[in-house]
Amino acid sequence: MFLESMYAKAVTLDPGLYIVATPLGNARDITLRALDVLTGADIILCEDTRISAKLMQLYGITTKRMAYHEHNAPAMRPRILDWLAEGKVLALISDAGTPLISDPGLPLVRAARDAGHYVTAVPGASAPIAALSIAGLPTDRFLFAGFLPPKQAARRRALAELAVVPACLVFFESAKRLSAFLADMNTVLPERLICAARELTKKFEEVTSGTAAELSAHFEAHAPRGEFVIMVAPGAAKAASVDDVVAMLADALQTMSRRDAVQAVAAMSGRPRKEVYAQALALDTGAPMDDNKKNDNPDDPSSTRQDG
Repeated sequence: MFLESMYAKAVTLDPGLYIVATPLGNARDITLRALDVLTGADIILCEDTRISAKLMQLYGITTKRMAYHEHNAPAMRPRILDWLAEGKVLALISDAGTPLISDPGLPLVRAARDAGHYVTAVPGASAPIAALSIAGLPTDRFLFAGFLPPKQAARRRALAELAVVPACLVFFESAKRLSAFLADMNTVLPERLICAARELTKKFEEVTSGTAAELSAHFEAHAPRGEFVIMVAPGAAKAASVDDVVAMLADALQTMSRRDAVQAVAAMSGRPRKEVYAQALALDTGAPMDDNKKNDNPDDPSSTRQDG
């Protein structure tokens, strides 16, 4: 089963489906483990066998390749499951990067797992992660949204829905649609800082930052090419409205003492604790306080409640 290349190590692979990441552009970004798996597999399932052929030739990998993509998936999936049932080692790759990240393959992985077959990842290059690492935007939280809808109205609705997410937003976009994407960004989120990265790890890698209007002007002067990862910085935090605070307090007071509810809602809403406490008192107007809620003003030194 194992045909040795000059780079791969002879290893024993358990039967199953291996999800293998391949380079985005620079061929040397392949991992040693990926070479082991691609060389030792019985079949490599490729999004496009012509594209994968270049990588295989470079590393002397002669494993049989077969196409598996969104158009032939319904017909190929039963055959793949039969091969797995026979105990074969199958490697799934996309044209570049990590499979299943905005690429076909989800139904296959689900079906293989449901059938009890071994499914594992061989990590490596990923366009969203590579772009985030050099964007200079907050990355403690991010949401990968893939490709937005192609129609303007649907795209603007999607952007409006995502605008409230307190995280860096990450999209894929093509050069052909970039102008329309930035125009809608300028309408929906004009103040956000955006970073557009293209041709990652390749000779003409480019990372450009600015507002949607600034990026639109840049790409009008410099025609965009290739595939883009678009990252949008999170919006400035906004304090919750009075109505929001009241609603949060009403919910919190069902299970917490007034002191704990005030502390929790102040942290969630961004409102001052004294203001939240006043709202909590207003909610209790006319209602008897239980022992847990008596004199527990967090700012009142006479409070009889103790922490801990």
